[in-house]
Amino acid sequence: MMGSSLPRLEALDLRNNRFFGDIPSTFNNCMSLVLLNLEGNNFSGGIQTWMPQDISILKLRSNQFTGNIPPQLCCLLNLTILDLANNEFSGSIPHCLHNATSLPSFTNVLPGPVSNHFFTTAKDFMKIDLHTKGQQLEYGKTLKLVRSIDLSANKLSGGIPVQLFKLTELQSLNLSYNYLIGEIPEQIGEMKDLESLDLSHNNLHGNIPQSMSGLSFLDVLNLSYNHFSGQIPLGTQLQSFDAWSYAGNPDLCGPPLQKHCTIPDNTEKVEENEDDGFMKSLYLGMGVGFAVGFWVVCGSLVLNRAWRHSYFRFFNGVVDRIYVIVAIKLQKFR
Repeated sequence: MMGSSLPRLEALDLRNNRFFGDIPSTFNNCMSLVLLNLEGNNFSGGIQTWMPQDISILKLRSNQFTGNIPPQLCCLLNLTILDLANNEFSGSIPHCLHNATSLPSFTNVLPGPVSNHFFTTAKDFMKIDLHTKGQQLEYGKTLKLVRSIDLSANKLSGGIPVQLFKLTELQSLNLSYNYLIGEIPEQIGEMKDLESLDLSHNNLHGNIPQSMSGLSFLDVLNLSYNHFSGQIPLGTQLQSFDAWSYAGNPDLCGPPLQKHCTIPDNTEKVEENEDDGFMKSLYLGMGVGFAVGFWVVCGSLVLNRAWRHSYFRFFNGVVDRIYVIVAIKLQKFR
């Protein structure tokens, strides 16, 4: 088998062939394997038992792998490029994935003879195509400086783990074309080296975190076709992208979109509150005044006998005069 006969194999590139079936578990015996590229084949099954522990570049793009992304990937402490795009992976993104790619430079942590020999010779003959920044780019001499994760075009679900944004050295993150839900964690602002971010075609919602406006190296951004809402955070960074970066989010507003954000006008509410307060004070004053006047008059009549008699004599006199005037007018009318 290949794994047992090539224990010192450092790079294996089988891309764009017609290989199919499961990956042989004997790959695990390739203790020196640093680069494994199986892109563009028909491999299937899972990837749980055959991963060499020293691997740094793992490209399984465009195959037919199924099942969950195994947590065993978190044990690959030298991993800096992980490309599992365009497969049939399902389930959630492992929360521990940041353990695998959090190292600043894998050339500093790989066994000296392996890493130095590989990257010294690889720059002369090894070139790898990476899908990043919205296009396919070829890397050669600068390969050892690249840190990238691409899990796009799978069937991943659940939220984006907050732990993933601890990858402060990551340069490219692509989670597009999945079924991810939830909000973008505010911690994304800690990924200061991020140059390319693609979260398009998911079911993410909520506001775009204000911390993203501080990603000064961000060159490519795609948040289209989600359910984001609210105003795009102000700052020269997020306003520099084209409107298509935010397309398919009807509840988003603010530059660079043509849709302006509606700012609530509190002036009318203040005026209405002032008018309401004035009317309430007026009615209250009228009520108090009527009550005071009523009790002043009635209280005087109740407490003072002479005033009471005078009032009733006056009232009877008025009634008598009105009766006489009315009677005379009716007699004249007849």
